[in-house]
Amino acid sequence: MFSTYLAPFAVKDAHFYIGGAKGIDSLTLLWLAGSTSAQITVVVPCTVQDQPVEARQAIARCRDRIAEIVELRAPELNTSAYHTRNRWMVDHGRMVIGFPLEGGDTTSGTWQTINYGASQGKPRLIVPV
Repeated sequence: MFSTYLAPFAVKDAHFYIGGAKGIDSLTLLWLAGSTSAQITVVVPCTVQDQPVEARQAIARCRDRIAEIVELRAPELNTSAYHTRNRWMVDHGRMVIGFPLEGGDTTSGTWQTINYGASQGKPRLIVPV
């Protein structure tokens, strides 16, 4: 899936902003770090230590490929903190690539990010998983 949908965008000067959470964030990070030379920035709402074990392990495993880790240092890890992280990534990126759960909640953080990208006029690639 990543080879099909991310590889075409992982060109020489590409820069990916990845949310440092478990699941699709960690899988995307691992694939980008292992399969491309794209620049990678990991963005977390609080600190890396506040992320789930799976996410911390992926970040540690890819540390030599991560150009920057942005810790937004929210006072509390909650929905608002994740939405702030998502907006930060959209504001710094040129497009949004989202992997929402097929048939999942359209109010999820993934959809919030995609919709925020739309409101900012950013191109979006939506890949249901």
